Amino acid sequence: MSKVNKFAIIPVMLCFFCMGFVDLVGSASNYVKEDLALTNAEANIFPSLVFFWFLIFSVPTGMLMNKIGRKKTVLLSLLVTVVSLIPPIFGESYLVMLISFSLLGIGNALMQTSLNPLVATVLKGGNLASTLTFGQFVKAIASISAPTIFSWGFAAAIPTLGLSWRILFPIFAVIGTLSTLWLLATPIEEKPAQGKPSTFIECFKLMGMPIVLLSFLGIMCHVGIDVGTNTTAPRILMERLNVSVGDATFATTLYFIFRTIGCLTGSFFLRVMNNKVFFIISVSMMALSMVGLSVGTTKAVLYTAIALVGYGNSNVFSMVFARALQSVPEKQNEVSGLMIMGLFGGTVFPLIMGRVSDLMGQMGAVLVMAVGVIYLFSYIPRMNKK
Repeated sequence: MSKVNKFAIIPVMLCFFCMGFVDLVGSASNYVKEDLALTNAEANIFPSLVFFWFLIFSVPTGMLMNKIGRKKTVLLSLLVTVVSLIPPIFGESYLVMLISFSLLGIGNALMQTSLNPLVATVLKGGNLASTLTFGQFVKAIASISAPTIFSWGFAAAIPTLGLSWRILFPIFAVIGTLSTLWLLATPIEEKPAQGKPSTFIECFKLMGMPIVLLSFLGIMCHVGIDVGTNTTAPRILMERLNVSVGDATFATTLYFIFRTIGCLTGSFFLRVMNNKVFFIISVSMMALSMVGLSVGTTKAVLYTAIALVGYGNSNVFSMVFARALQSVPEKQNEVSGLMIMGLFGGTVFPLIMGRVSDLMGQMGAVLVMAVGVIYLFSYIPRMNKK
């Protein structure tokens, strides 16, 4: 990497931290559920709404990158993200949270679509899967901070500010603003898009390639399990161990701790280990987790299961995403849009899980996630060794 690229990678990695802001939705939905006395299905609308926008904005964002460039698209995503964090500072009504999470989802759709290709631009031929995994490690730090600060803010009550658990929103807004200014001031050389920009229909025609379609479904399952665990793990503890929502939030913290550890160690393993073998190990850990979440009735079993799915699921996105980008190198912007559209799984899974868990308890939600794990096993033959 040149000196310019080494300098540029720092603000780009900070953008991954801002990308992690979206994970606050899982913890926030449980607090809003308690405050507004919502059902599981009603509370799950919040994470579902966030990821709904990936279906709408991902492919258009890929096309937008062809016109204005990757860096400018990331800057736009940061601006929308910062704006999304302002409404909850002043209240937590159902309408306010719907508006906030909608804007957060739109900003994150723009960011996820444009930031990963921007990494490829900065690397200029470096190890993409490993670097994307390190970016996920940085993102996971933000993910961990959400339930931790929520829990602290809720316990401390912060009466002088009147924010309680909502203290995280202004903190993230400040960090997002600083990240925007840093990236804006950082020079990044981008090559203009090759050939005629793809149309909307041409983008979707790429789904006719088996590896693109299967990778899209793989990312749907990955994010469905991620968001599903984020929202369901605390409810499993409340249901089976009879703990308060504040104590149950530790389940989310534990999940993101092991997801963070997984991303950090995965950035190393993906450089020295056969990627296919590492993918098999990761999915196997997730399968063991589903068993533990299904039958566990003690803290030891449930915490172990949460740790397993946190570590196992931490590198799936990077491996599948890199596999898809490398399969069509001349259409990376378009493929990126299609892959990020797969984050719509964060809408599909929680909605189904909410309905099923209202009927048969949190065991039903675990069964829905288990379907995603089974699909990831079927993706193994498509995974590259490098």
